Amino acid sequence: NGNAGFQQVLERLESDPVCQRLSLKSFLILPFQRITRLKLLLQNILKRTHPGSEEEVQATQAYDALEKLIKDCNENVQRMKSTEELIYLSQKIEFECKIFPLVSQSRRLVKCGELTALDFNNLSPKWKVTTRPIYLHLFNDCLLLSRPKE
Repeated sequence: NGNAGFQQVLERLESDPVCQRLSLKSFLILPFQRITRLKLLLQNILKRTHPGSEEEVQATQAYDALEKLIKDCNENVQRMKSTEELIYLSQKIEFECKIFPLVSQSRRLVKCGELTALDFNNLSPKWKVTTRPIYLHLFNDCLLLSRPKE
């Protein structure tokens, strides 16, 4: 989105009839769709092979290898999504002092959300409660509390 030249070339390519008006995202997703279709095809082949035959053994081996490939692909997609979340978060959060890098290979964002902090003022004769929003970011290895910049 930040590179105007790339955006212009991409729009020109996506509008080209050769690409059948498909977006870049659809071309990137296509290999994953083919892998899942292959899995369905192998399931149907396994249904039609005779139990104990050489064809069943080969089809089962192919199916198991494909299952492993799909699992690896899904894990890598999740890892990339997690890394993208960390990069986005590190761009939004401004630390007063850098304690540790937010983006790390092993760090995953587990949960995040807005909370309301209650501040009690004991100095006045009546209890006065003020509220302010804070954000909780739970990672697999640490907990980060942040507040909107004032």
